[in-house]
Amino acid sequence: MAFFVLSHSGPGTVVTSTVMDMTTSASVPLGSESAIAGSGTVTDRIVDANTRYAADFGHAGMDAKPALHVAVVACMDARLDPLATLGLQLGDCHTIRNAGGVVTDDVIRSLTISQRKLGTRSVVLVHHTGCGMETLTEDFRSDLEAEVGQRPAWAVESFQDVDQDVRQSMRRVRTSPFLPHTDDVRGFVYDVGTGLLREIDPAS
Repeated sequence: MAFFVLSHSGPGTVVTSTVMDMTTSASVPLGSESAIAGSGTVTDRIVDANTRYAADFGHAGMDAKPALHVAVVACMDARLDPLATLGLQLGDCHTIRNAGGVVTDDVIRSLTISQRKLGTRSVVLVHHTGCGMETLTEDFRSDLEAEVGQRPAWAVESFQDVDQDVRQSMRRVRTSPFLPHTDDVRGFVYDVGTGLLREIDPAS
C-alpha cells in the first residue's frame, strides 16, 4: 500500500512496512538491497545504524518549520520513498503516512497542527498502484472482533478505485473547517512500476 511536498526539517510520522505483509523485528533477514548490515535482530541493526548516523550528524539547529511550507500525505508502503520520489530533502516538508495514505481524522489533526503552528500552506496527497487497501474490506474489522473479542473503533478505509479515493482525500482536506489553507491541495497516484506520479483531476 502506500502516498509532493518540498525541503528542511519537520519530522512527520514515517512508517515503512506494508499492511498485507507485516513482520516483527525478531529474526527477519534483510535483503541484499538493505543498507542495514550486521547480525542480530532487525531492530538491533537499526540501533547500530543510528549510532553510525549520529557520528556524522550535521543537522543540529535545523528549523522545525518545513522550508517549503508543504505537507505530504502518503501511504506507508515500503516501496514509496516520498523525499526521493518528490526531489525533496530533510527539512523541506512534513510527511504524514498511514495505510493507504487516506485522509482520516488523525491526518486532519496532523495537518491542522502543521498549518496553524508550523507554517505549511500546501498539501500533496500520494496514493499508489498495487495498494494493499484495495484487497481489504470493512469485514477486516469483523474478523478482528472475532479474533480478539473487541471491535476496532477505527474504519479500515479500504477502497476499490485508487483515483476516486485520491479525490475523496482531496475533498476531505478542502472541506475541513480546521484547515485555513486549502487552495493548494493536489493529489497523485505513484506508479510502483515506473516511479512516475500521475496527477488526479479532482473534478473527474
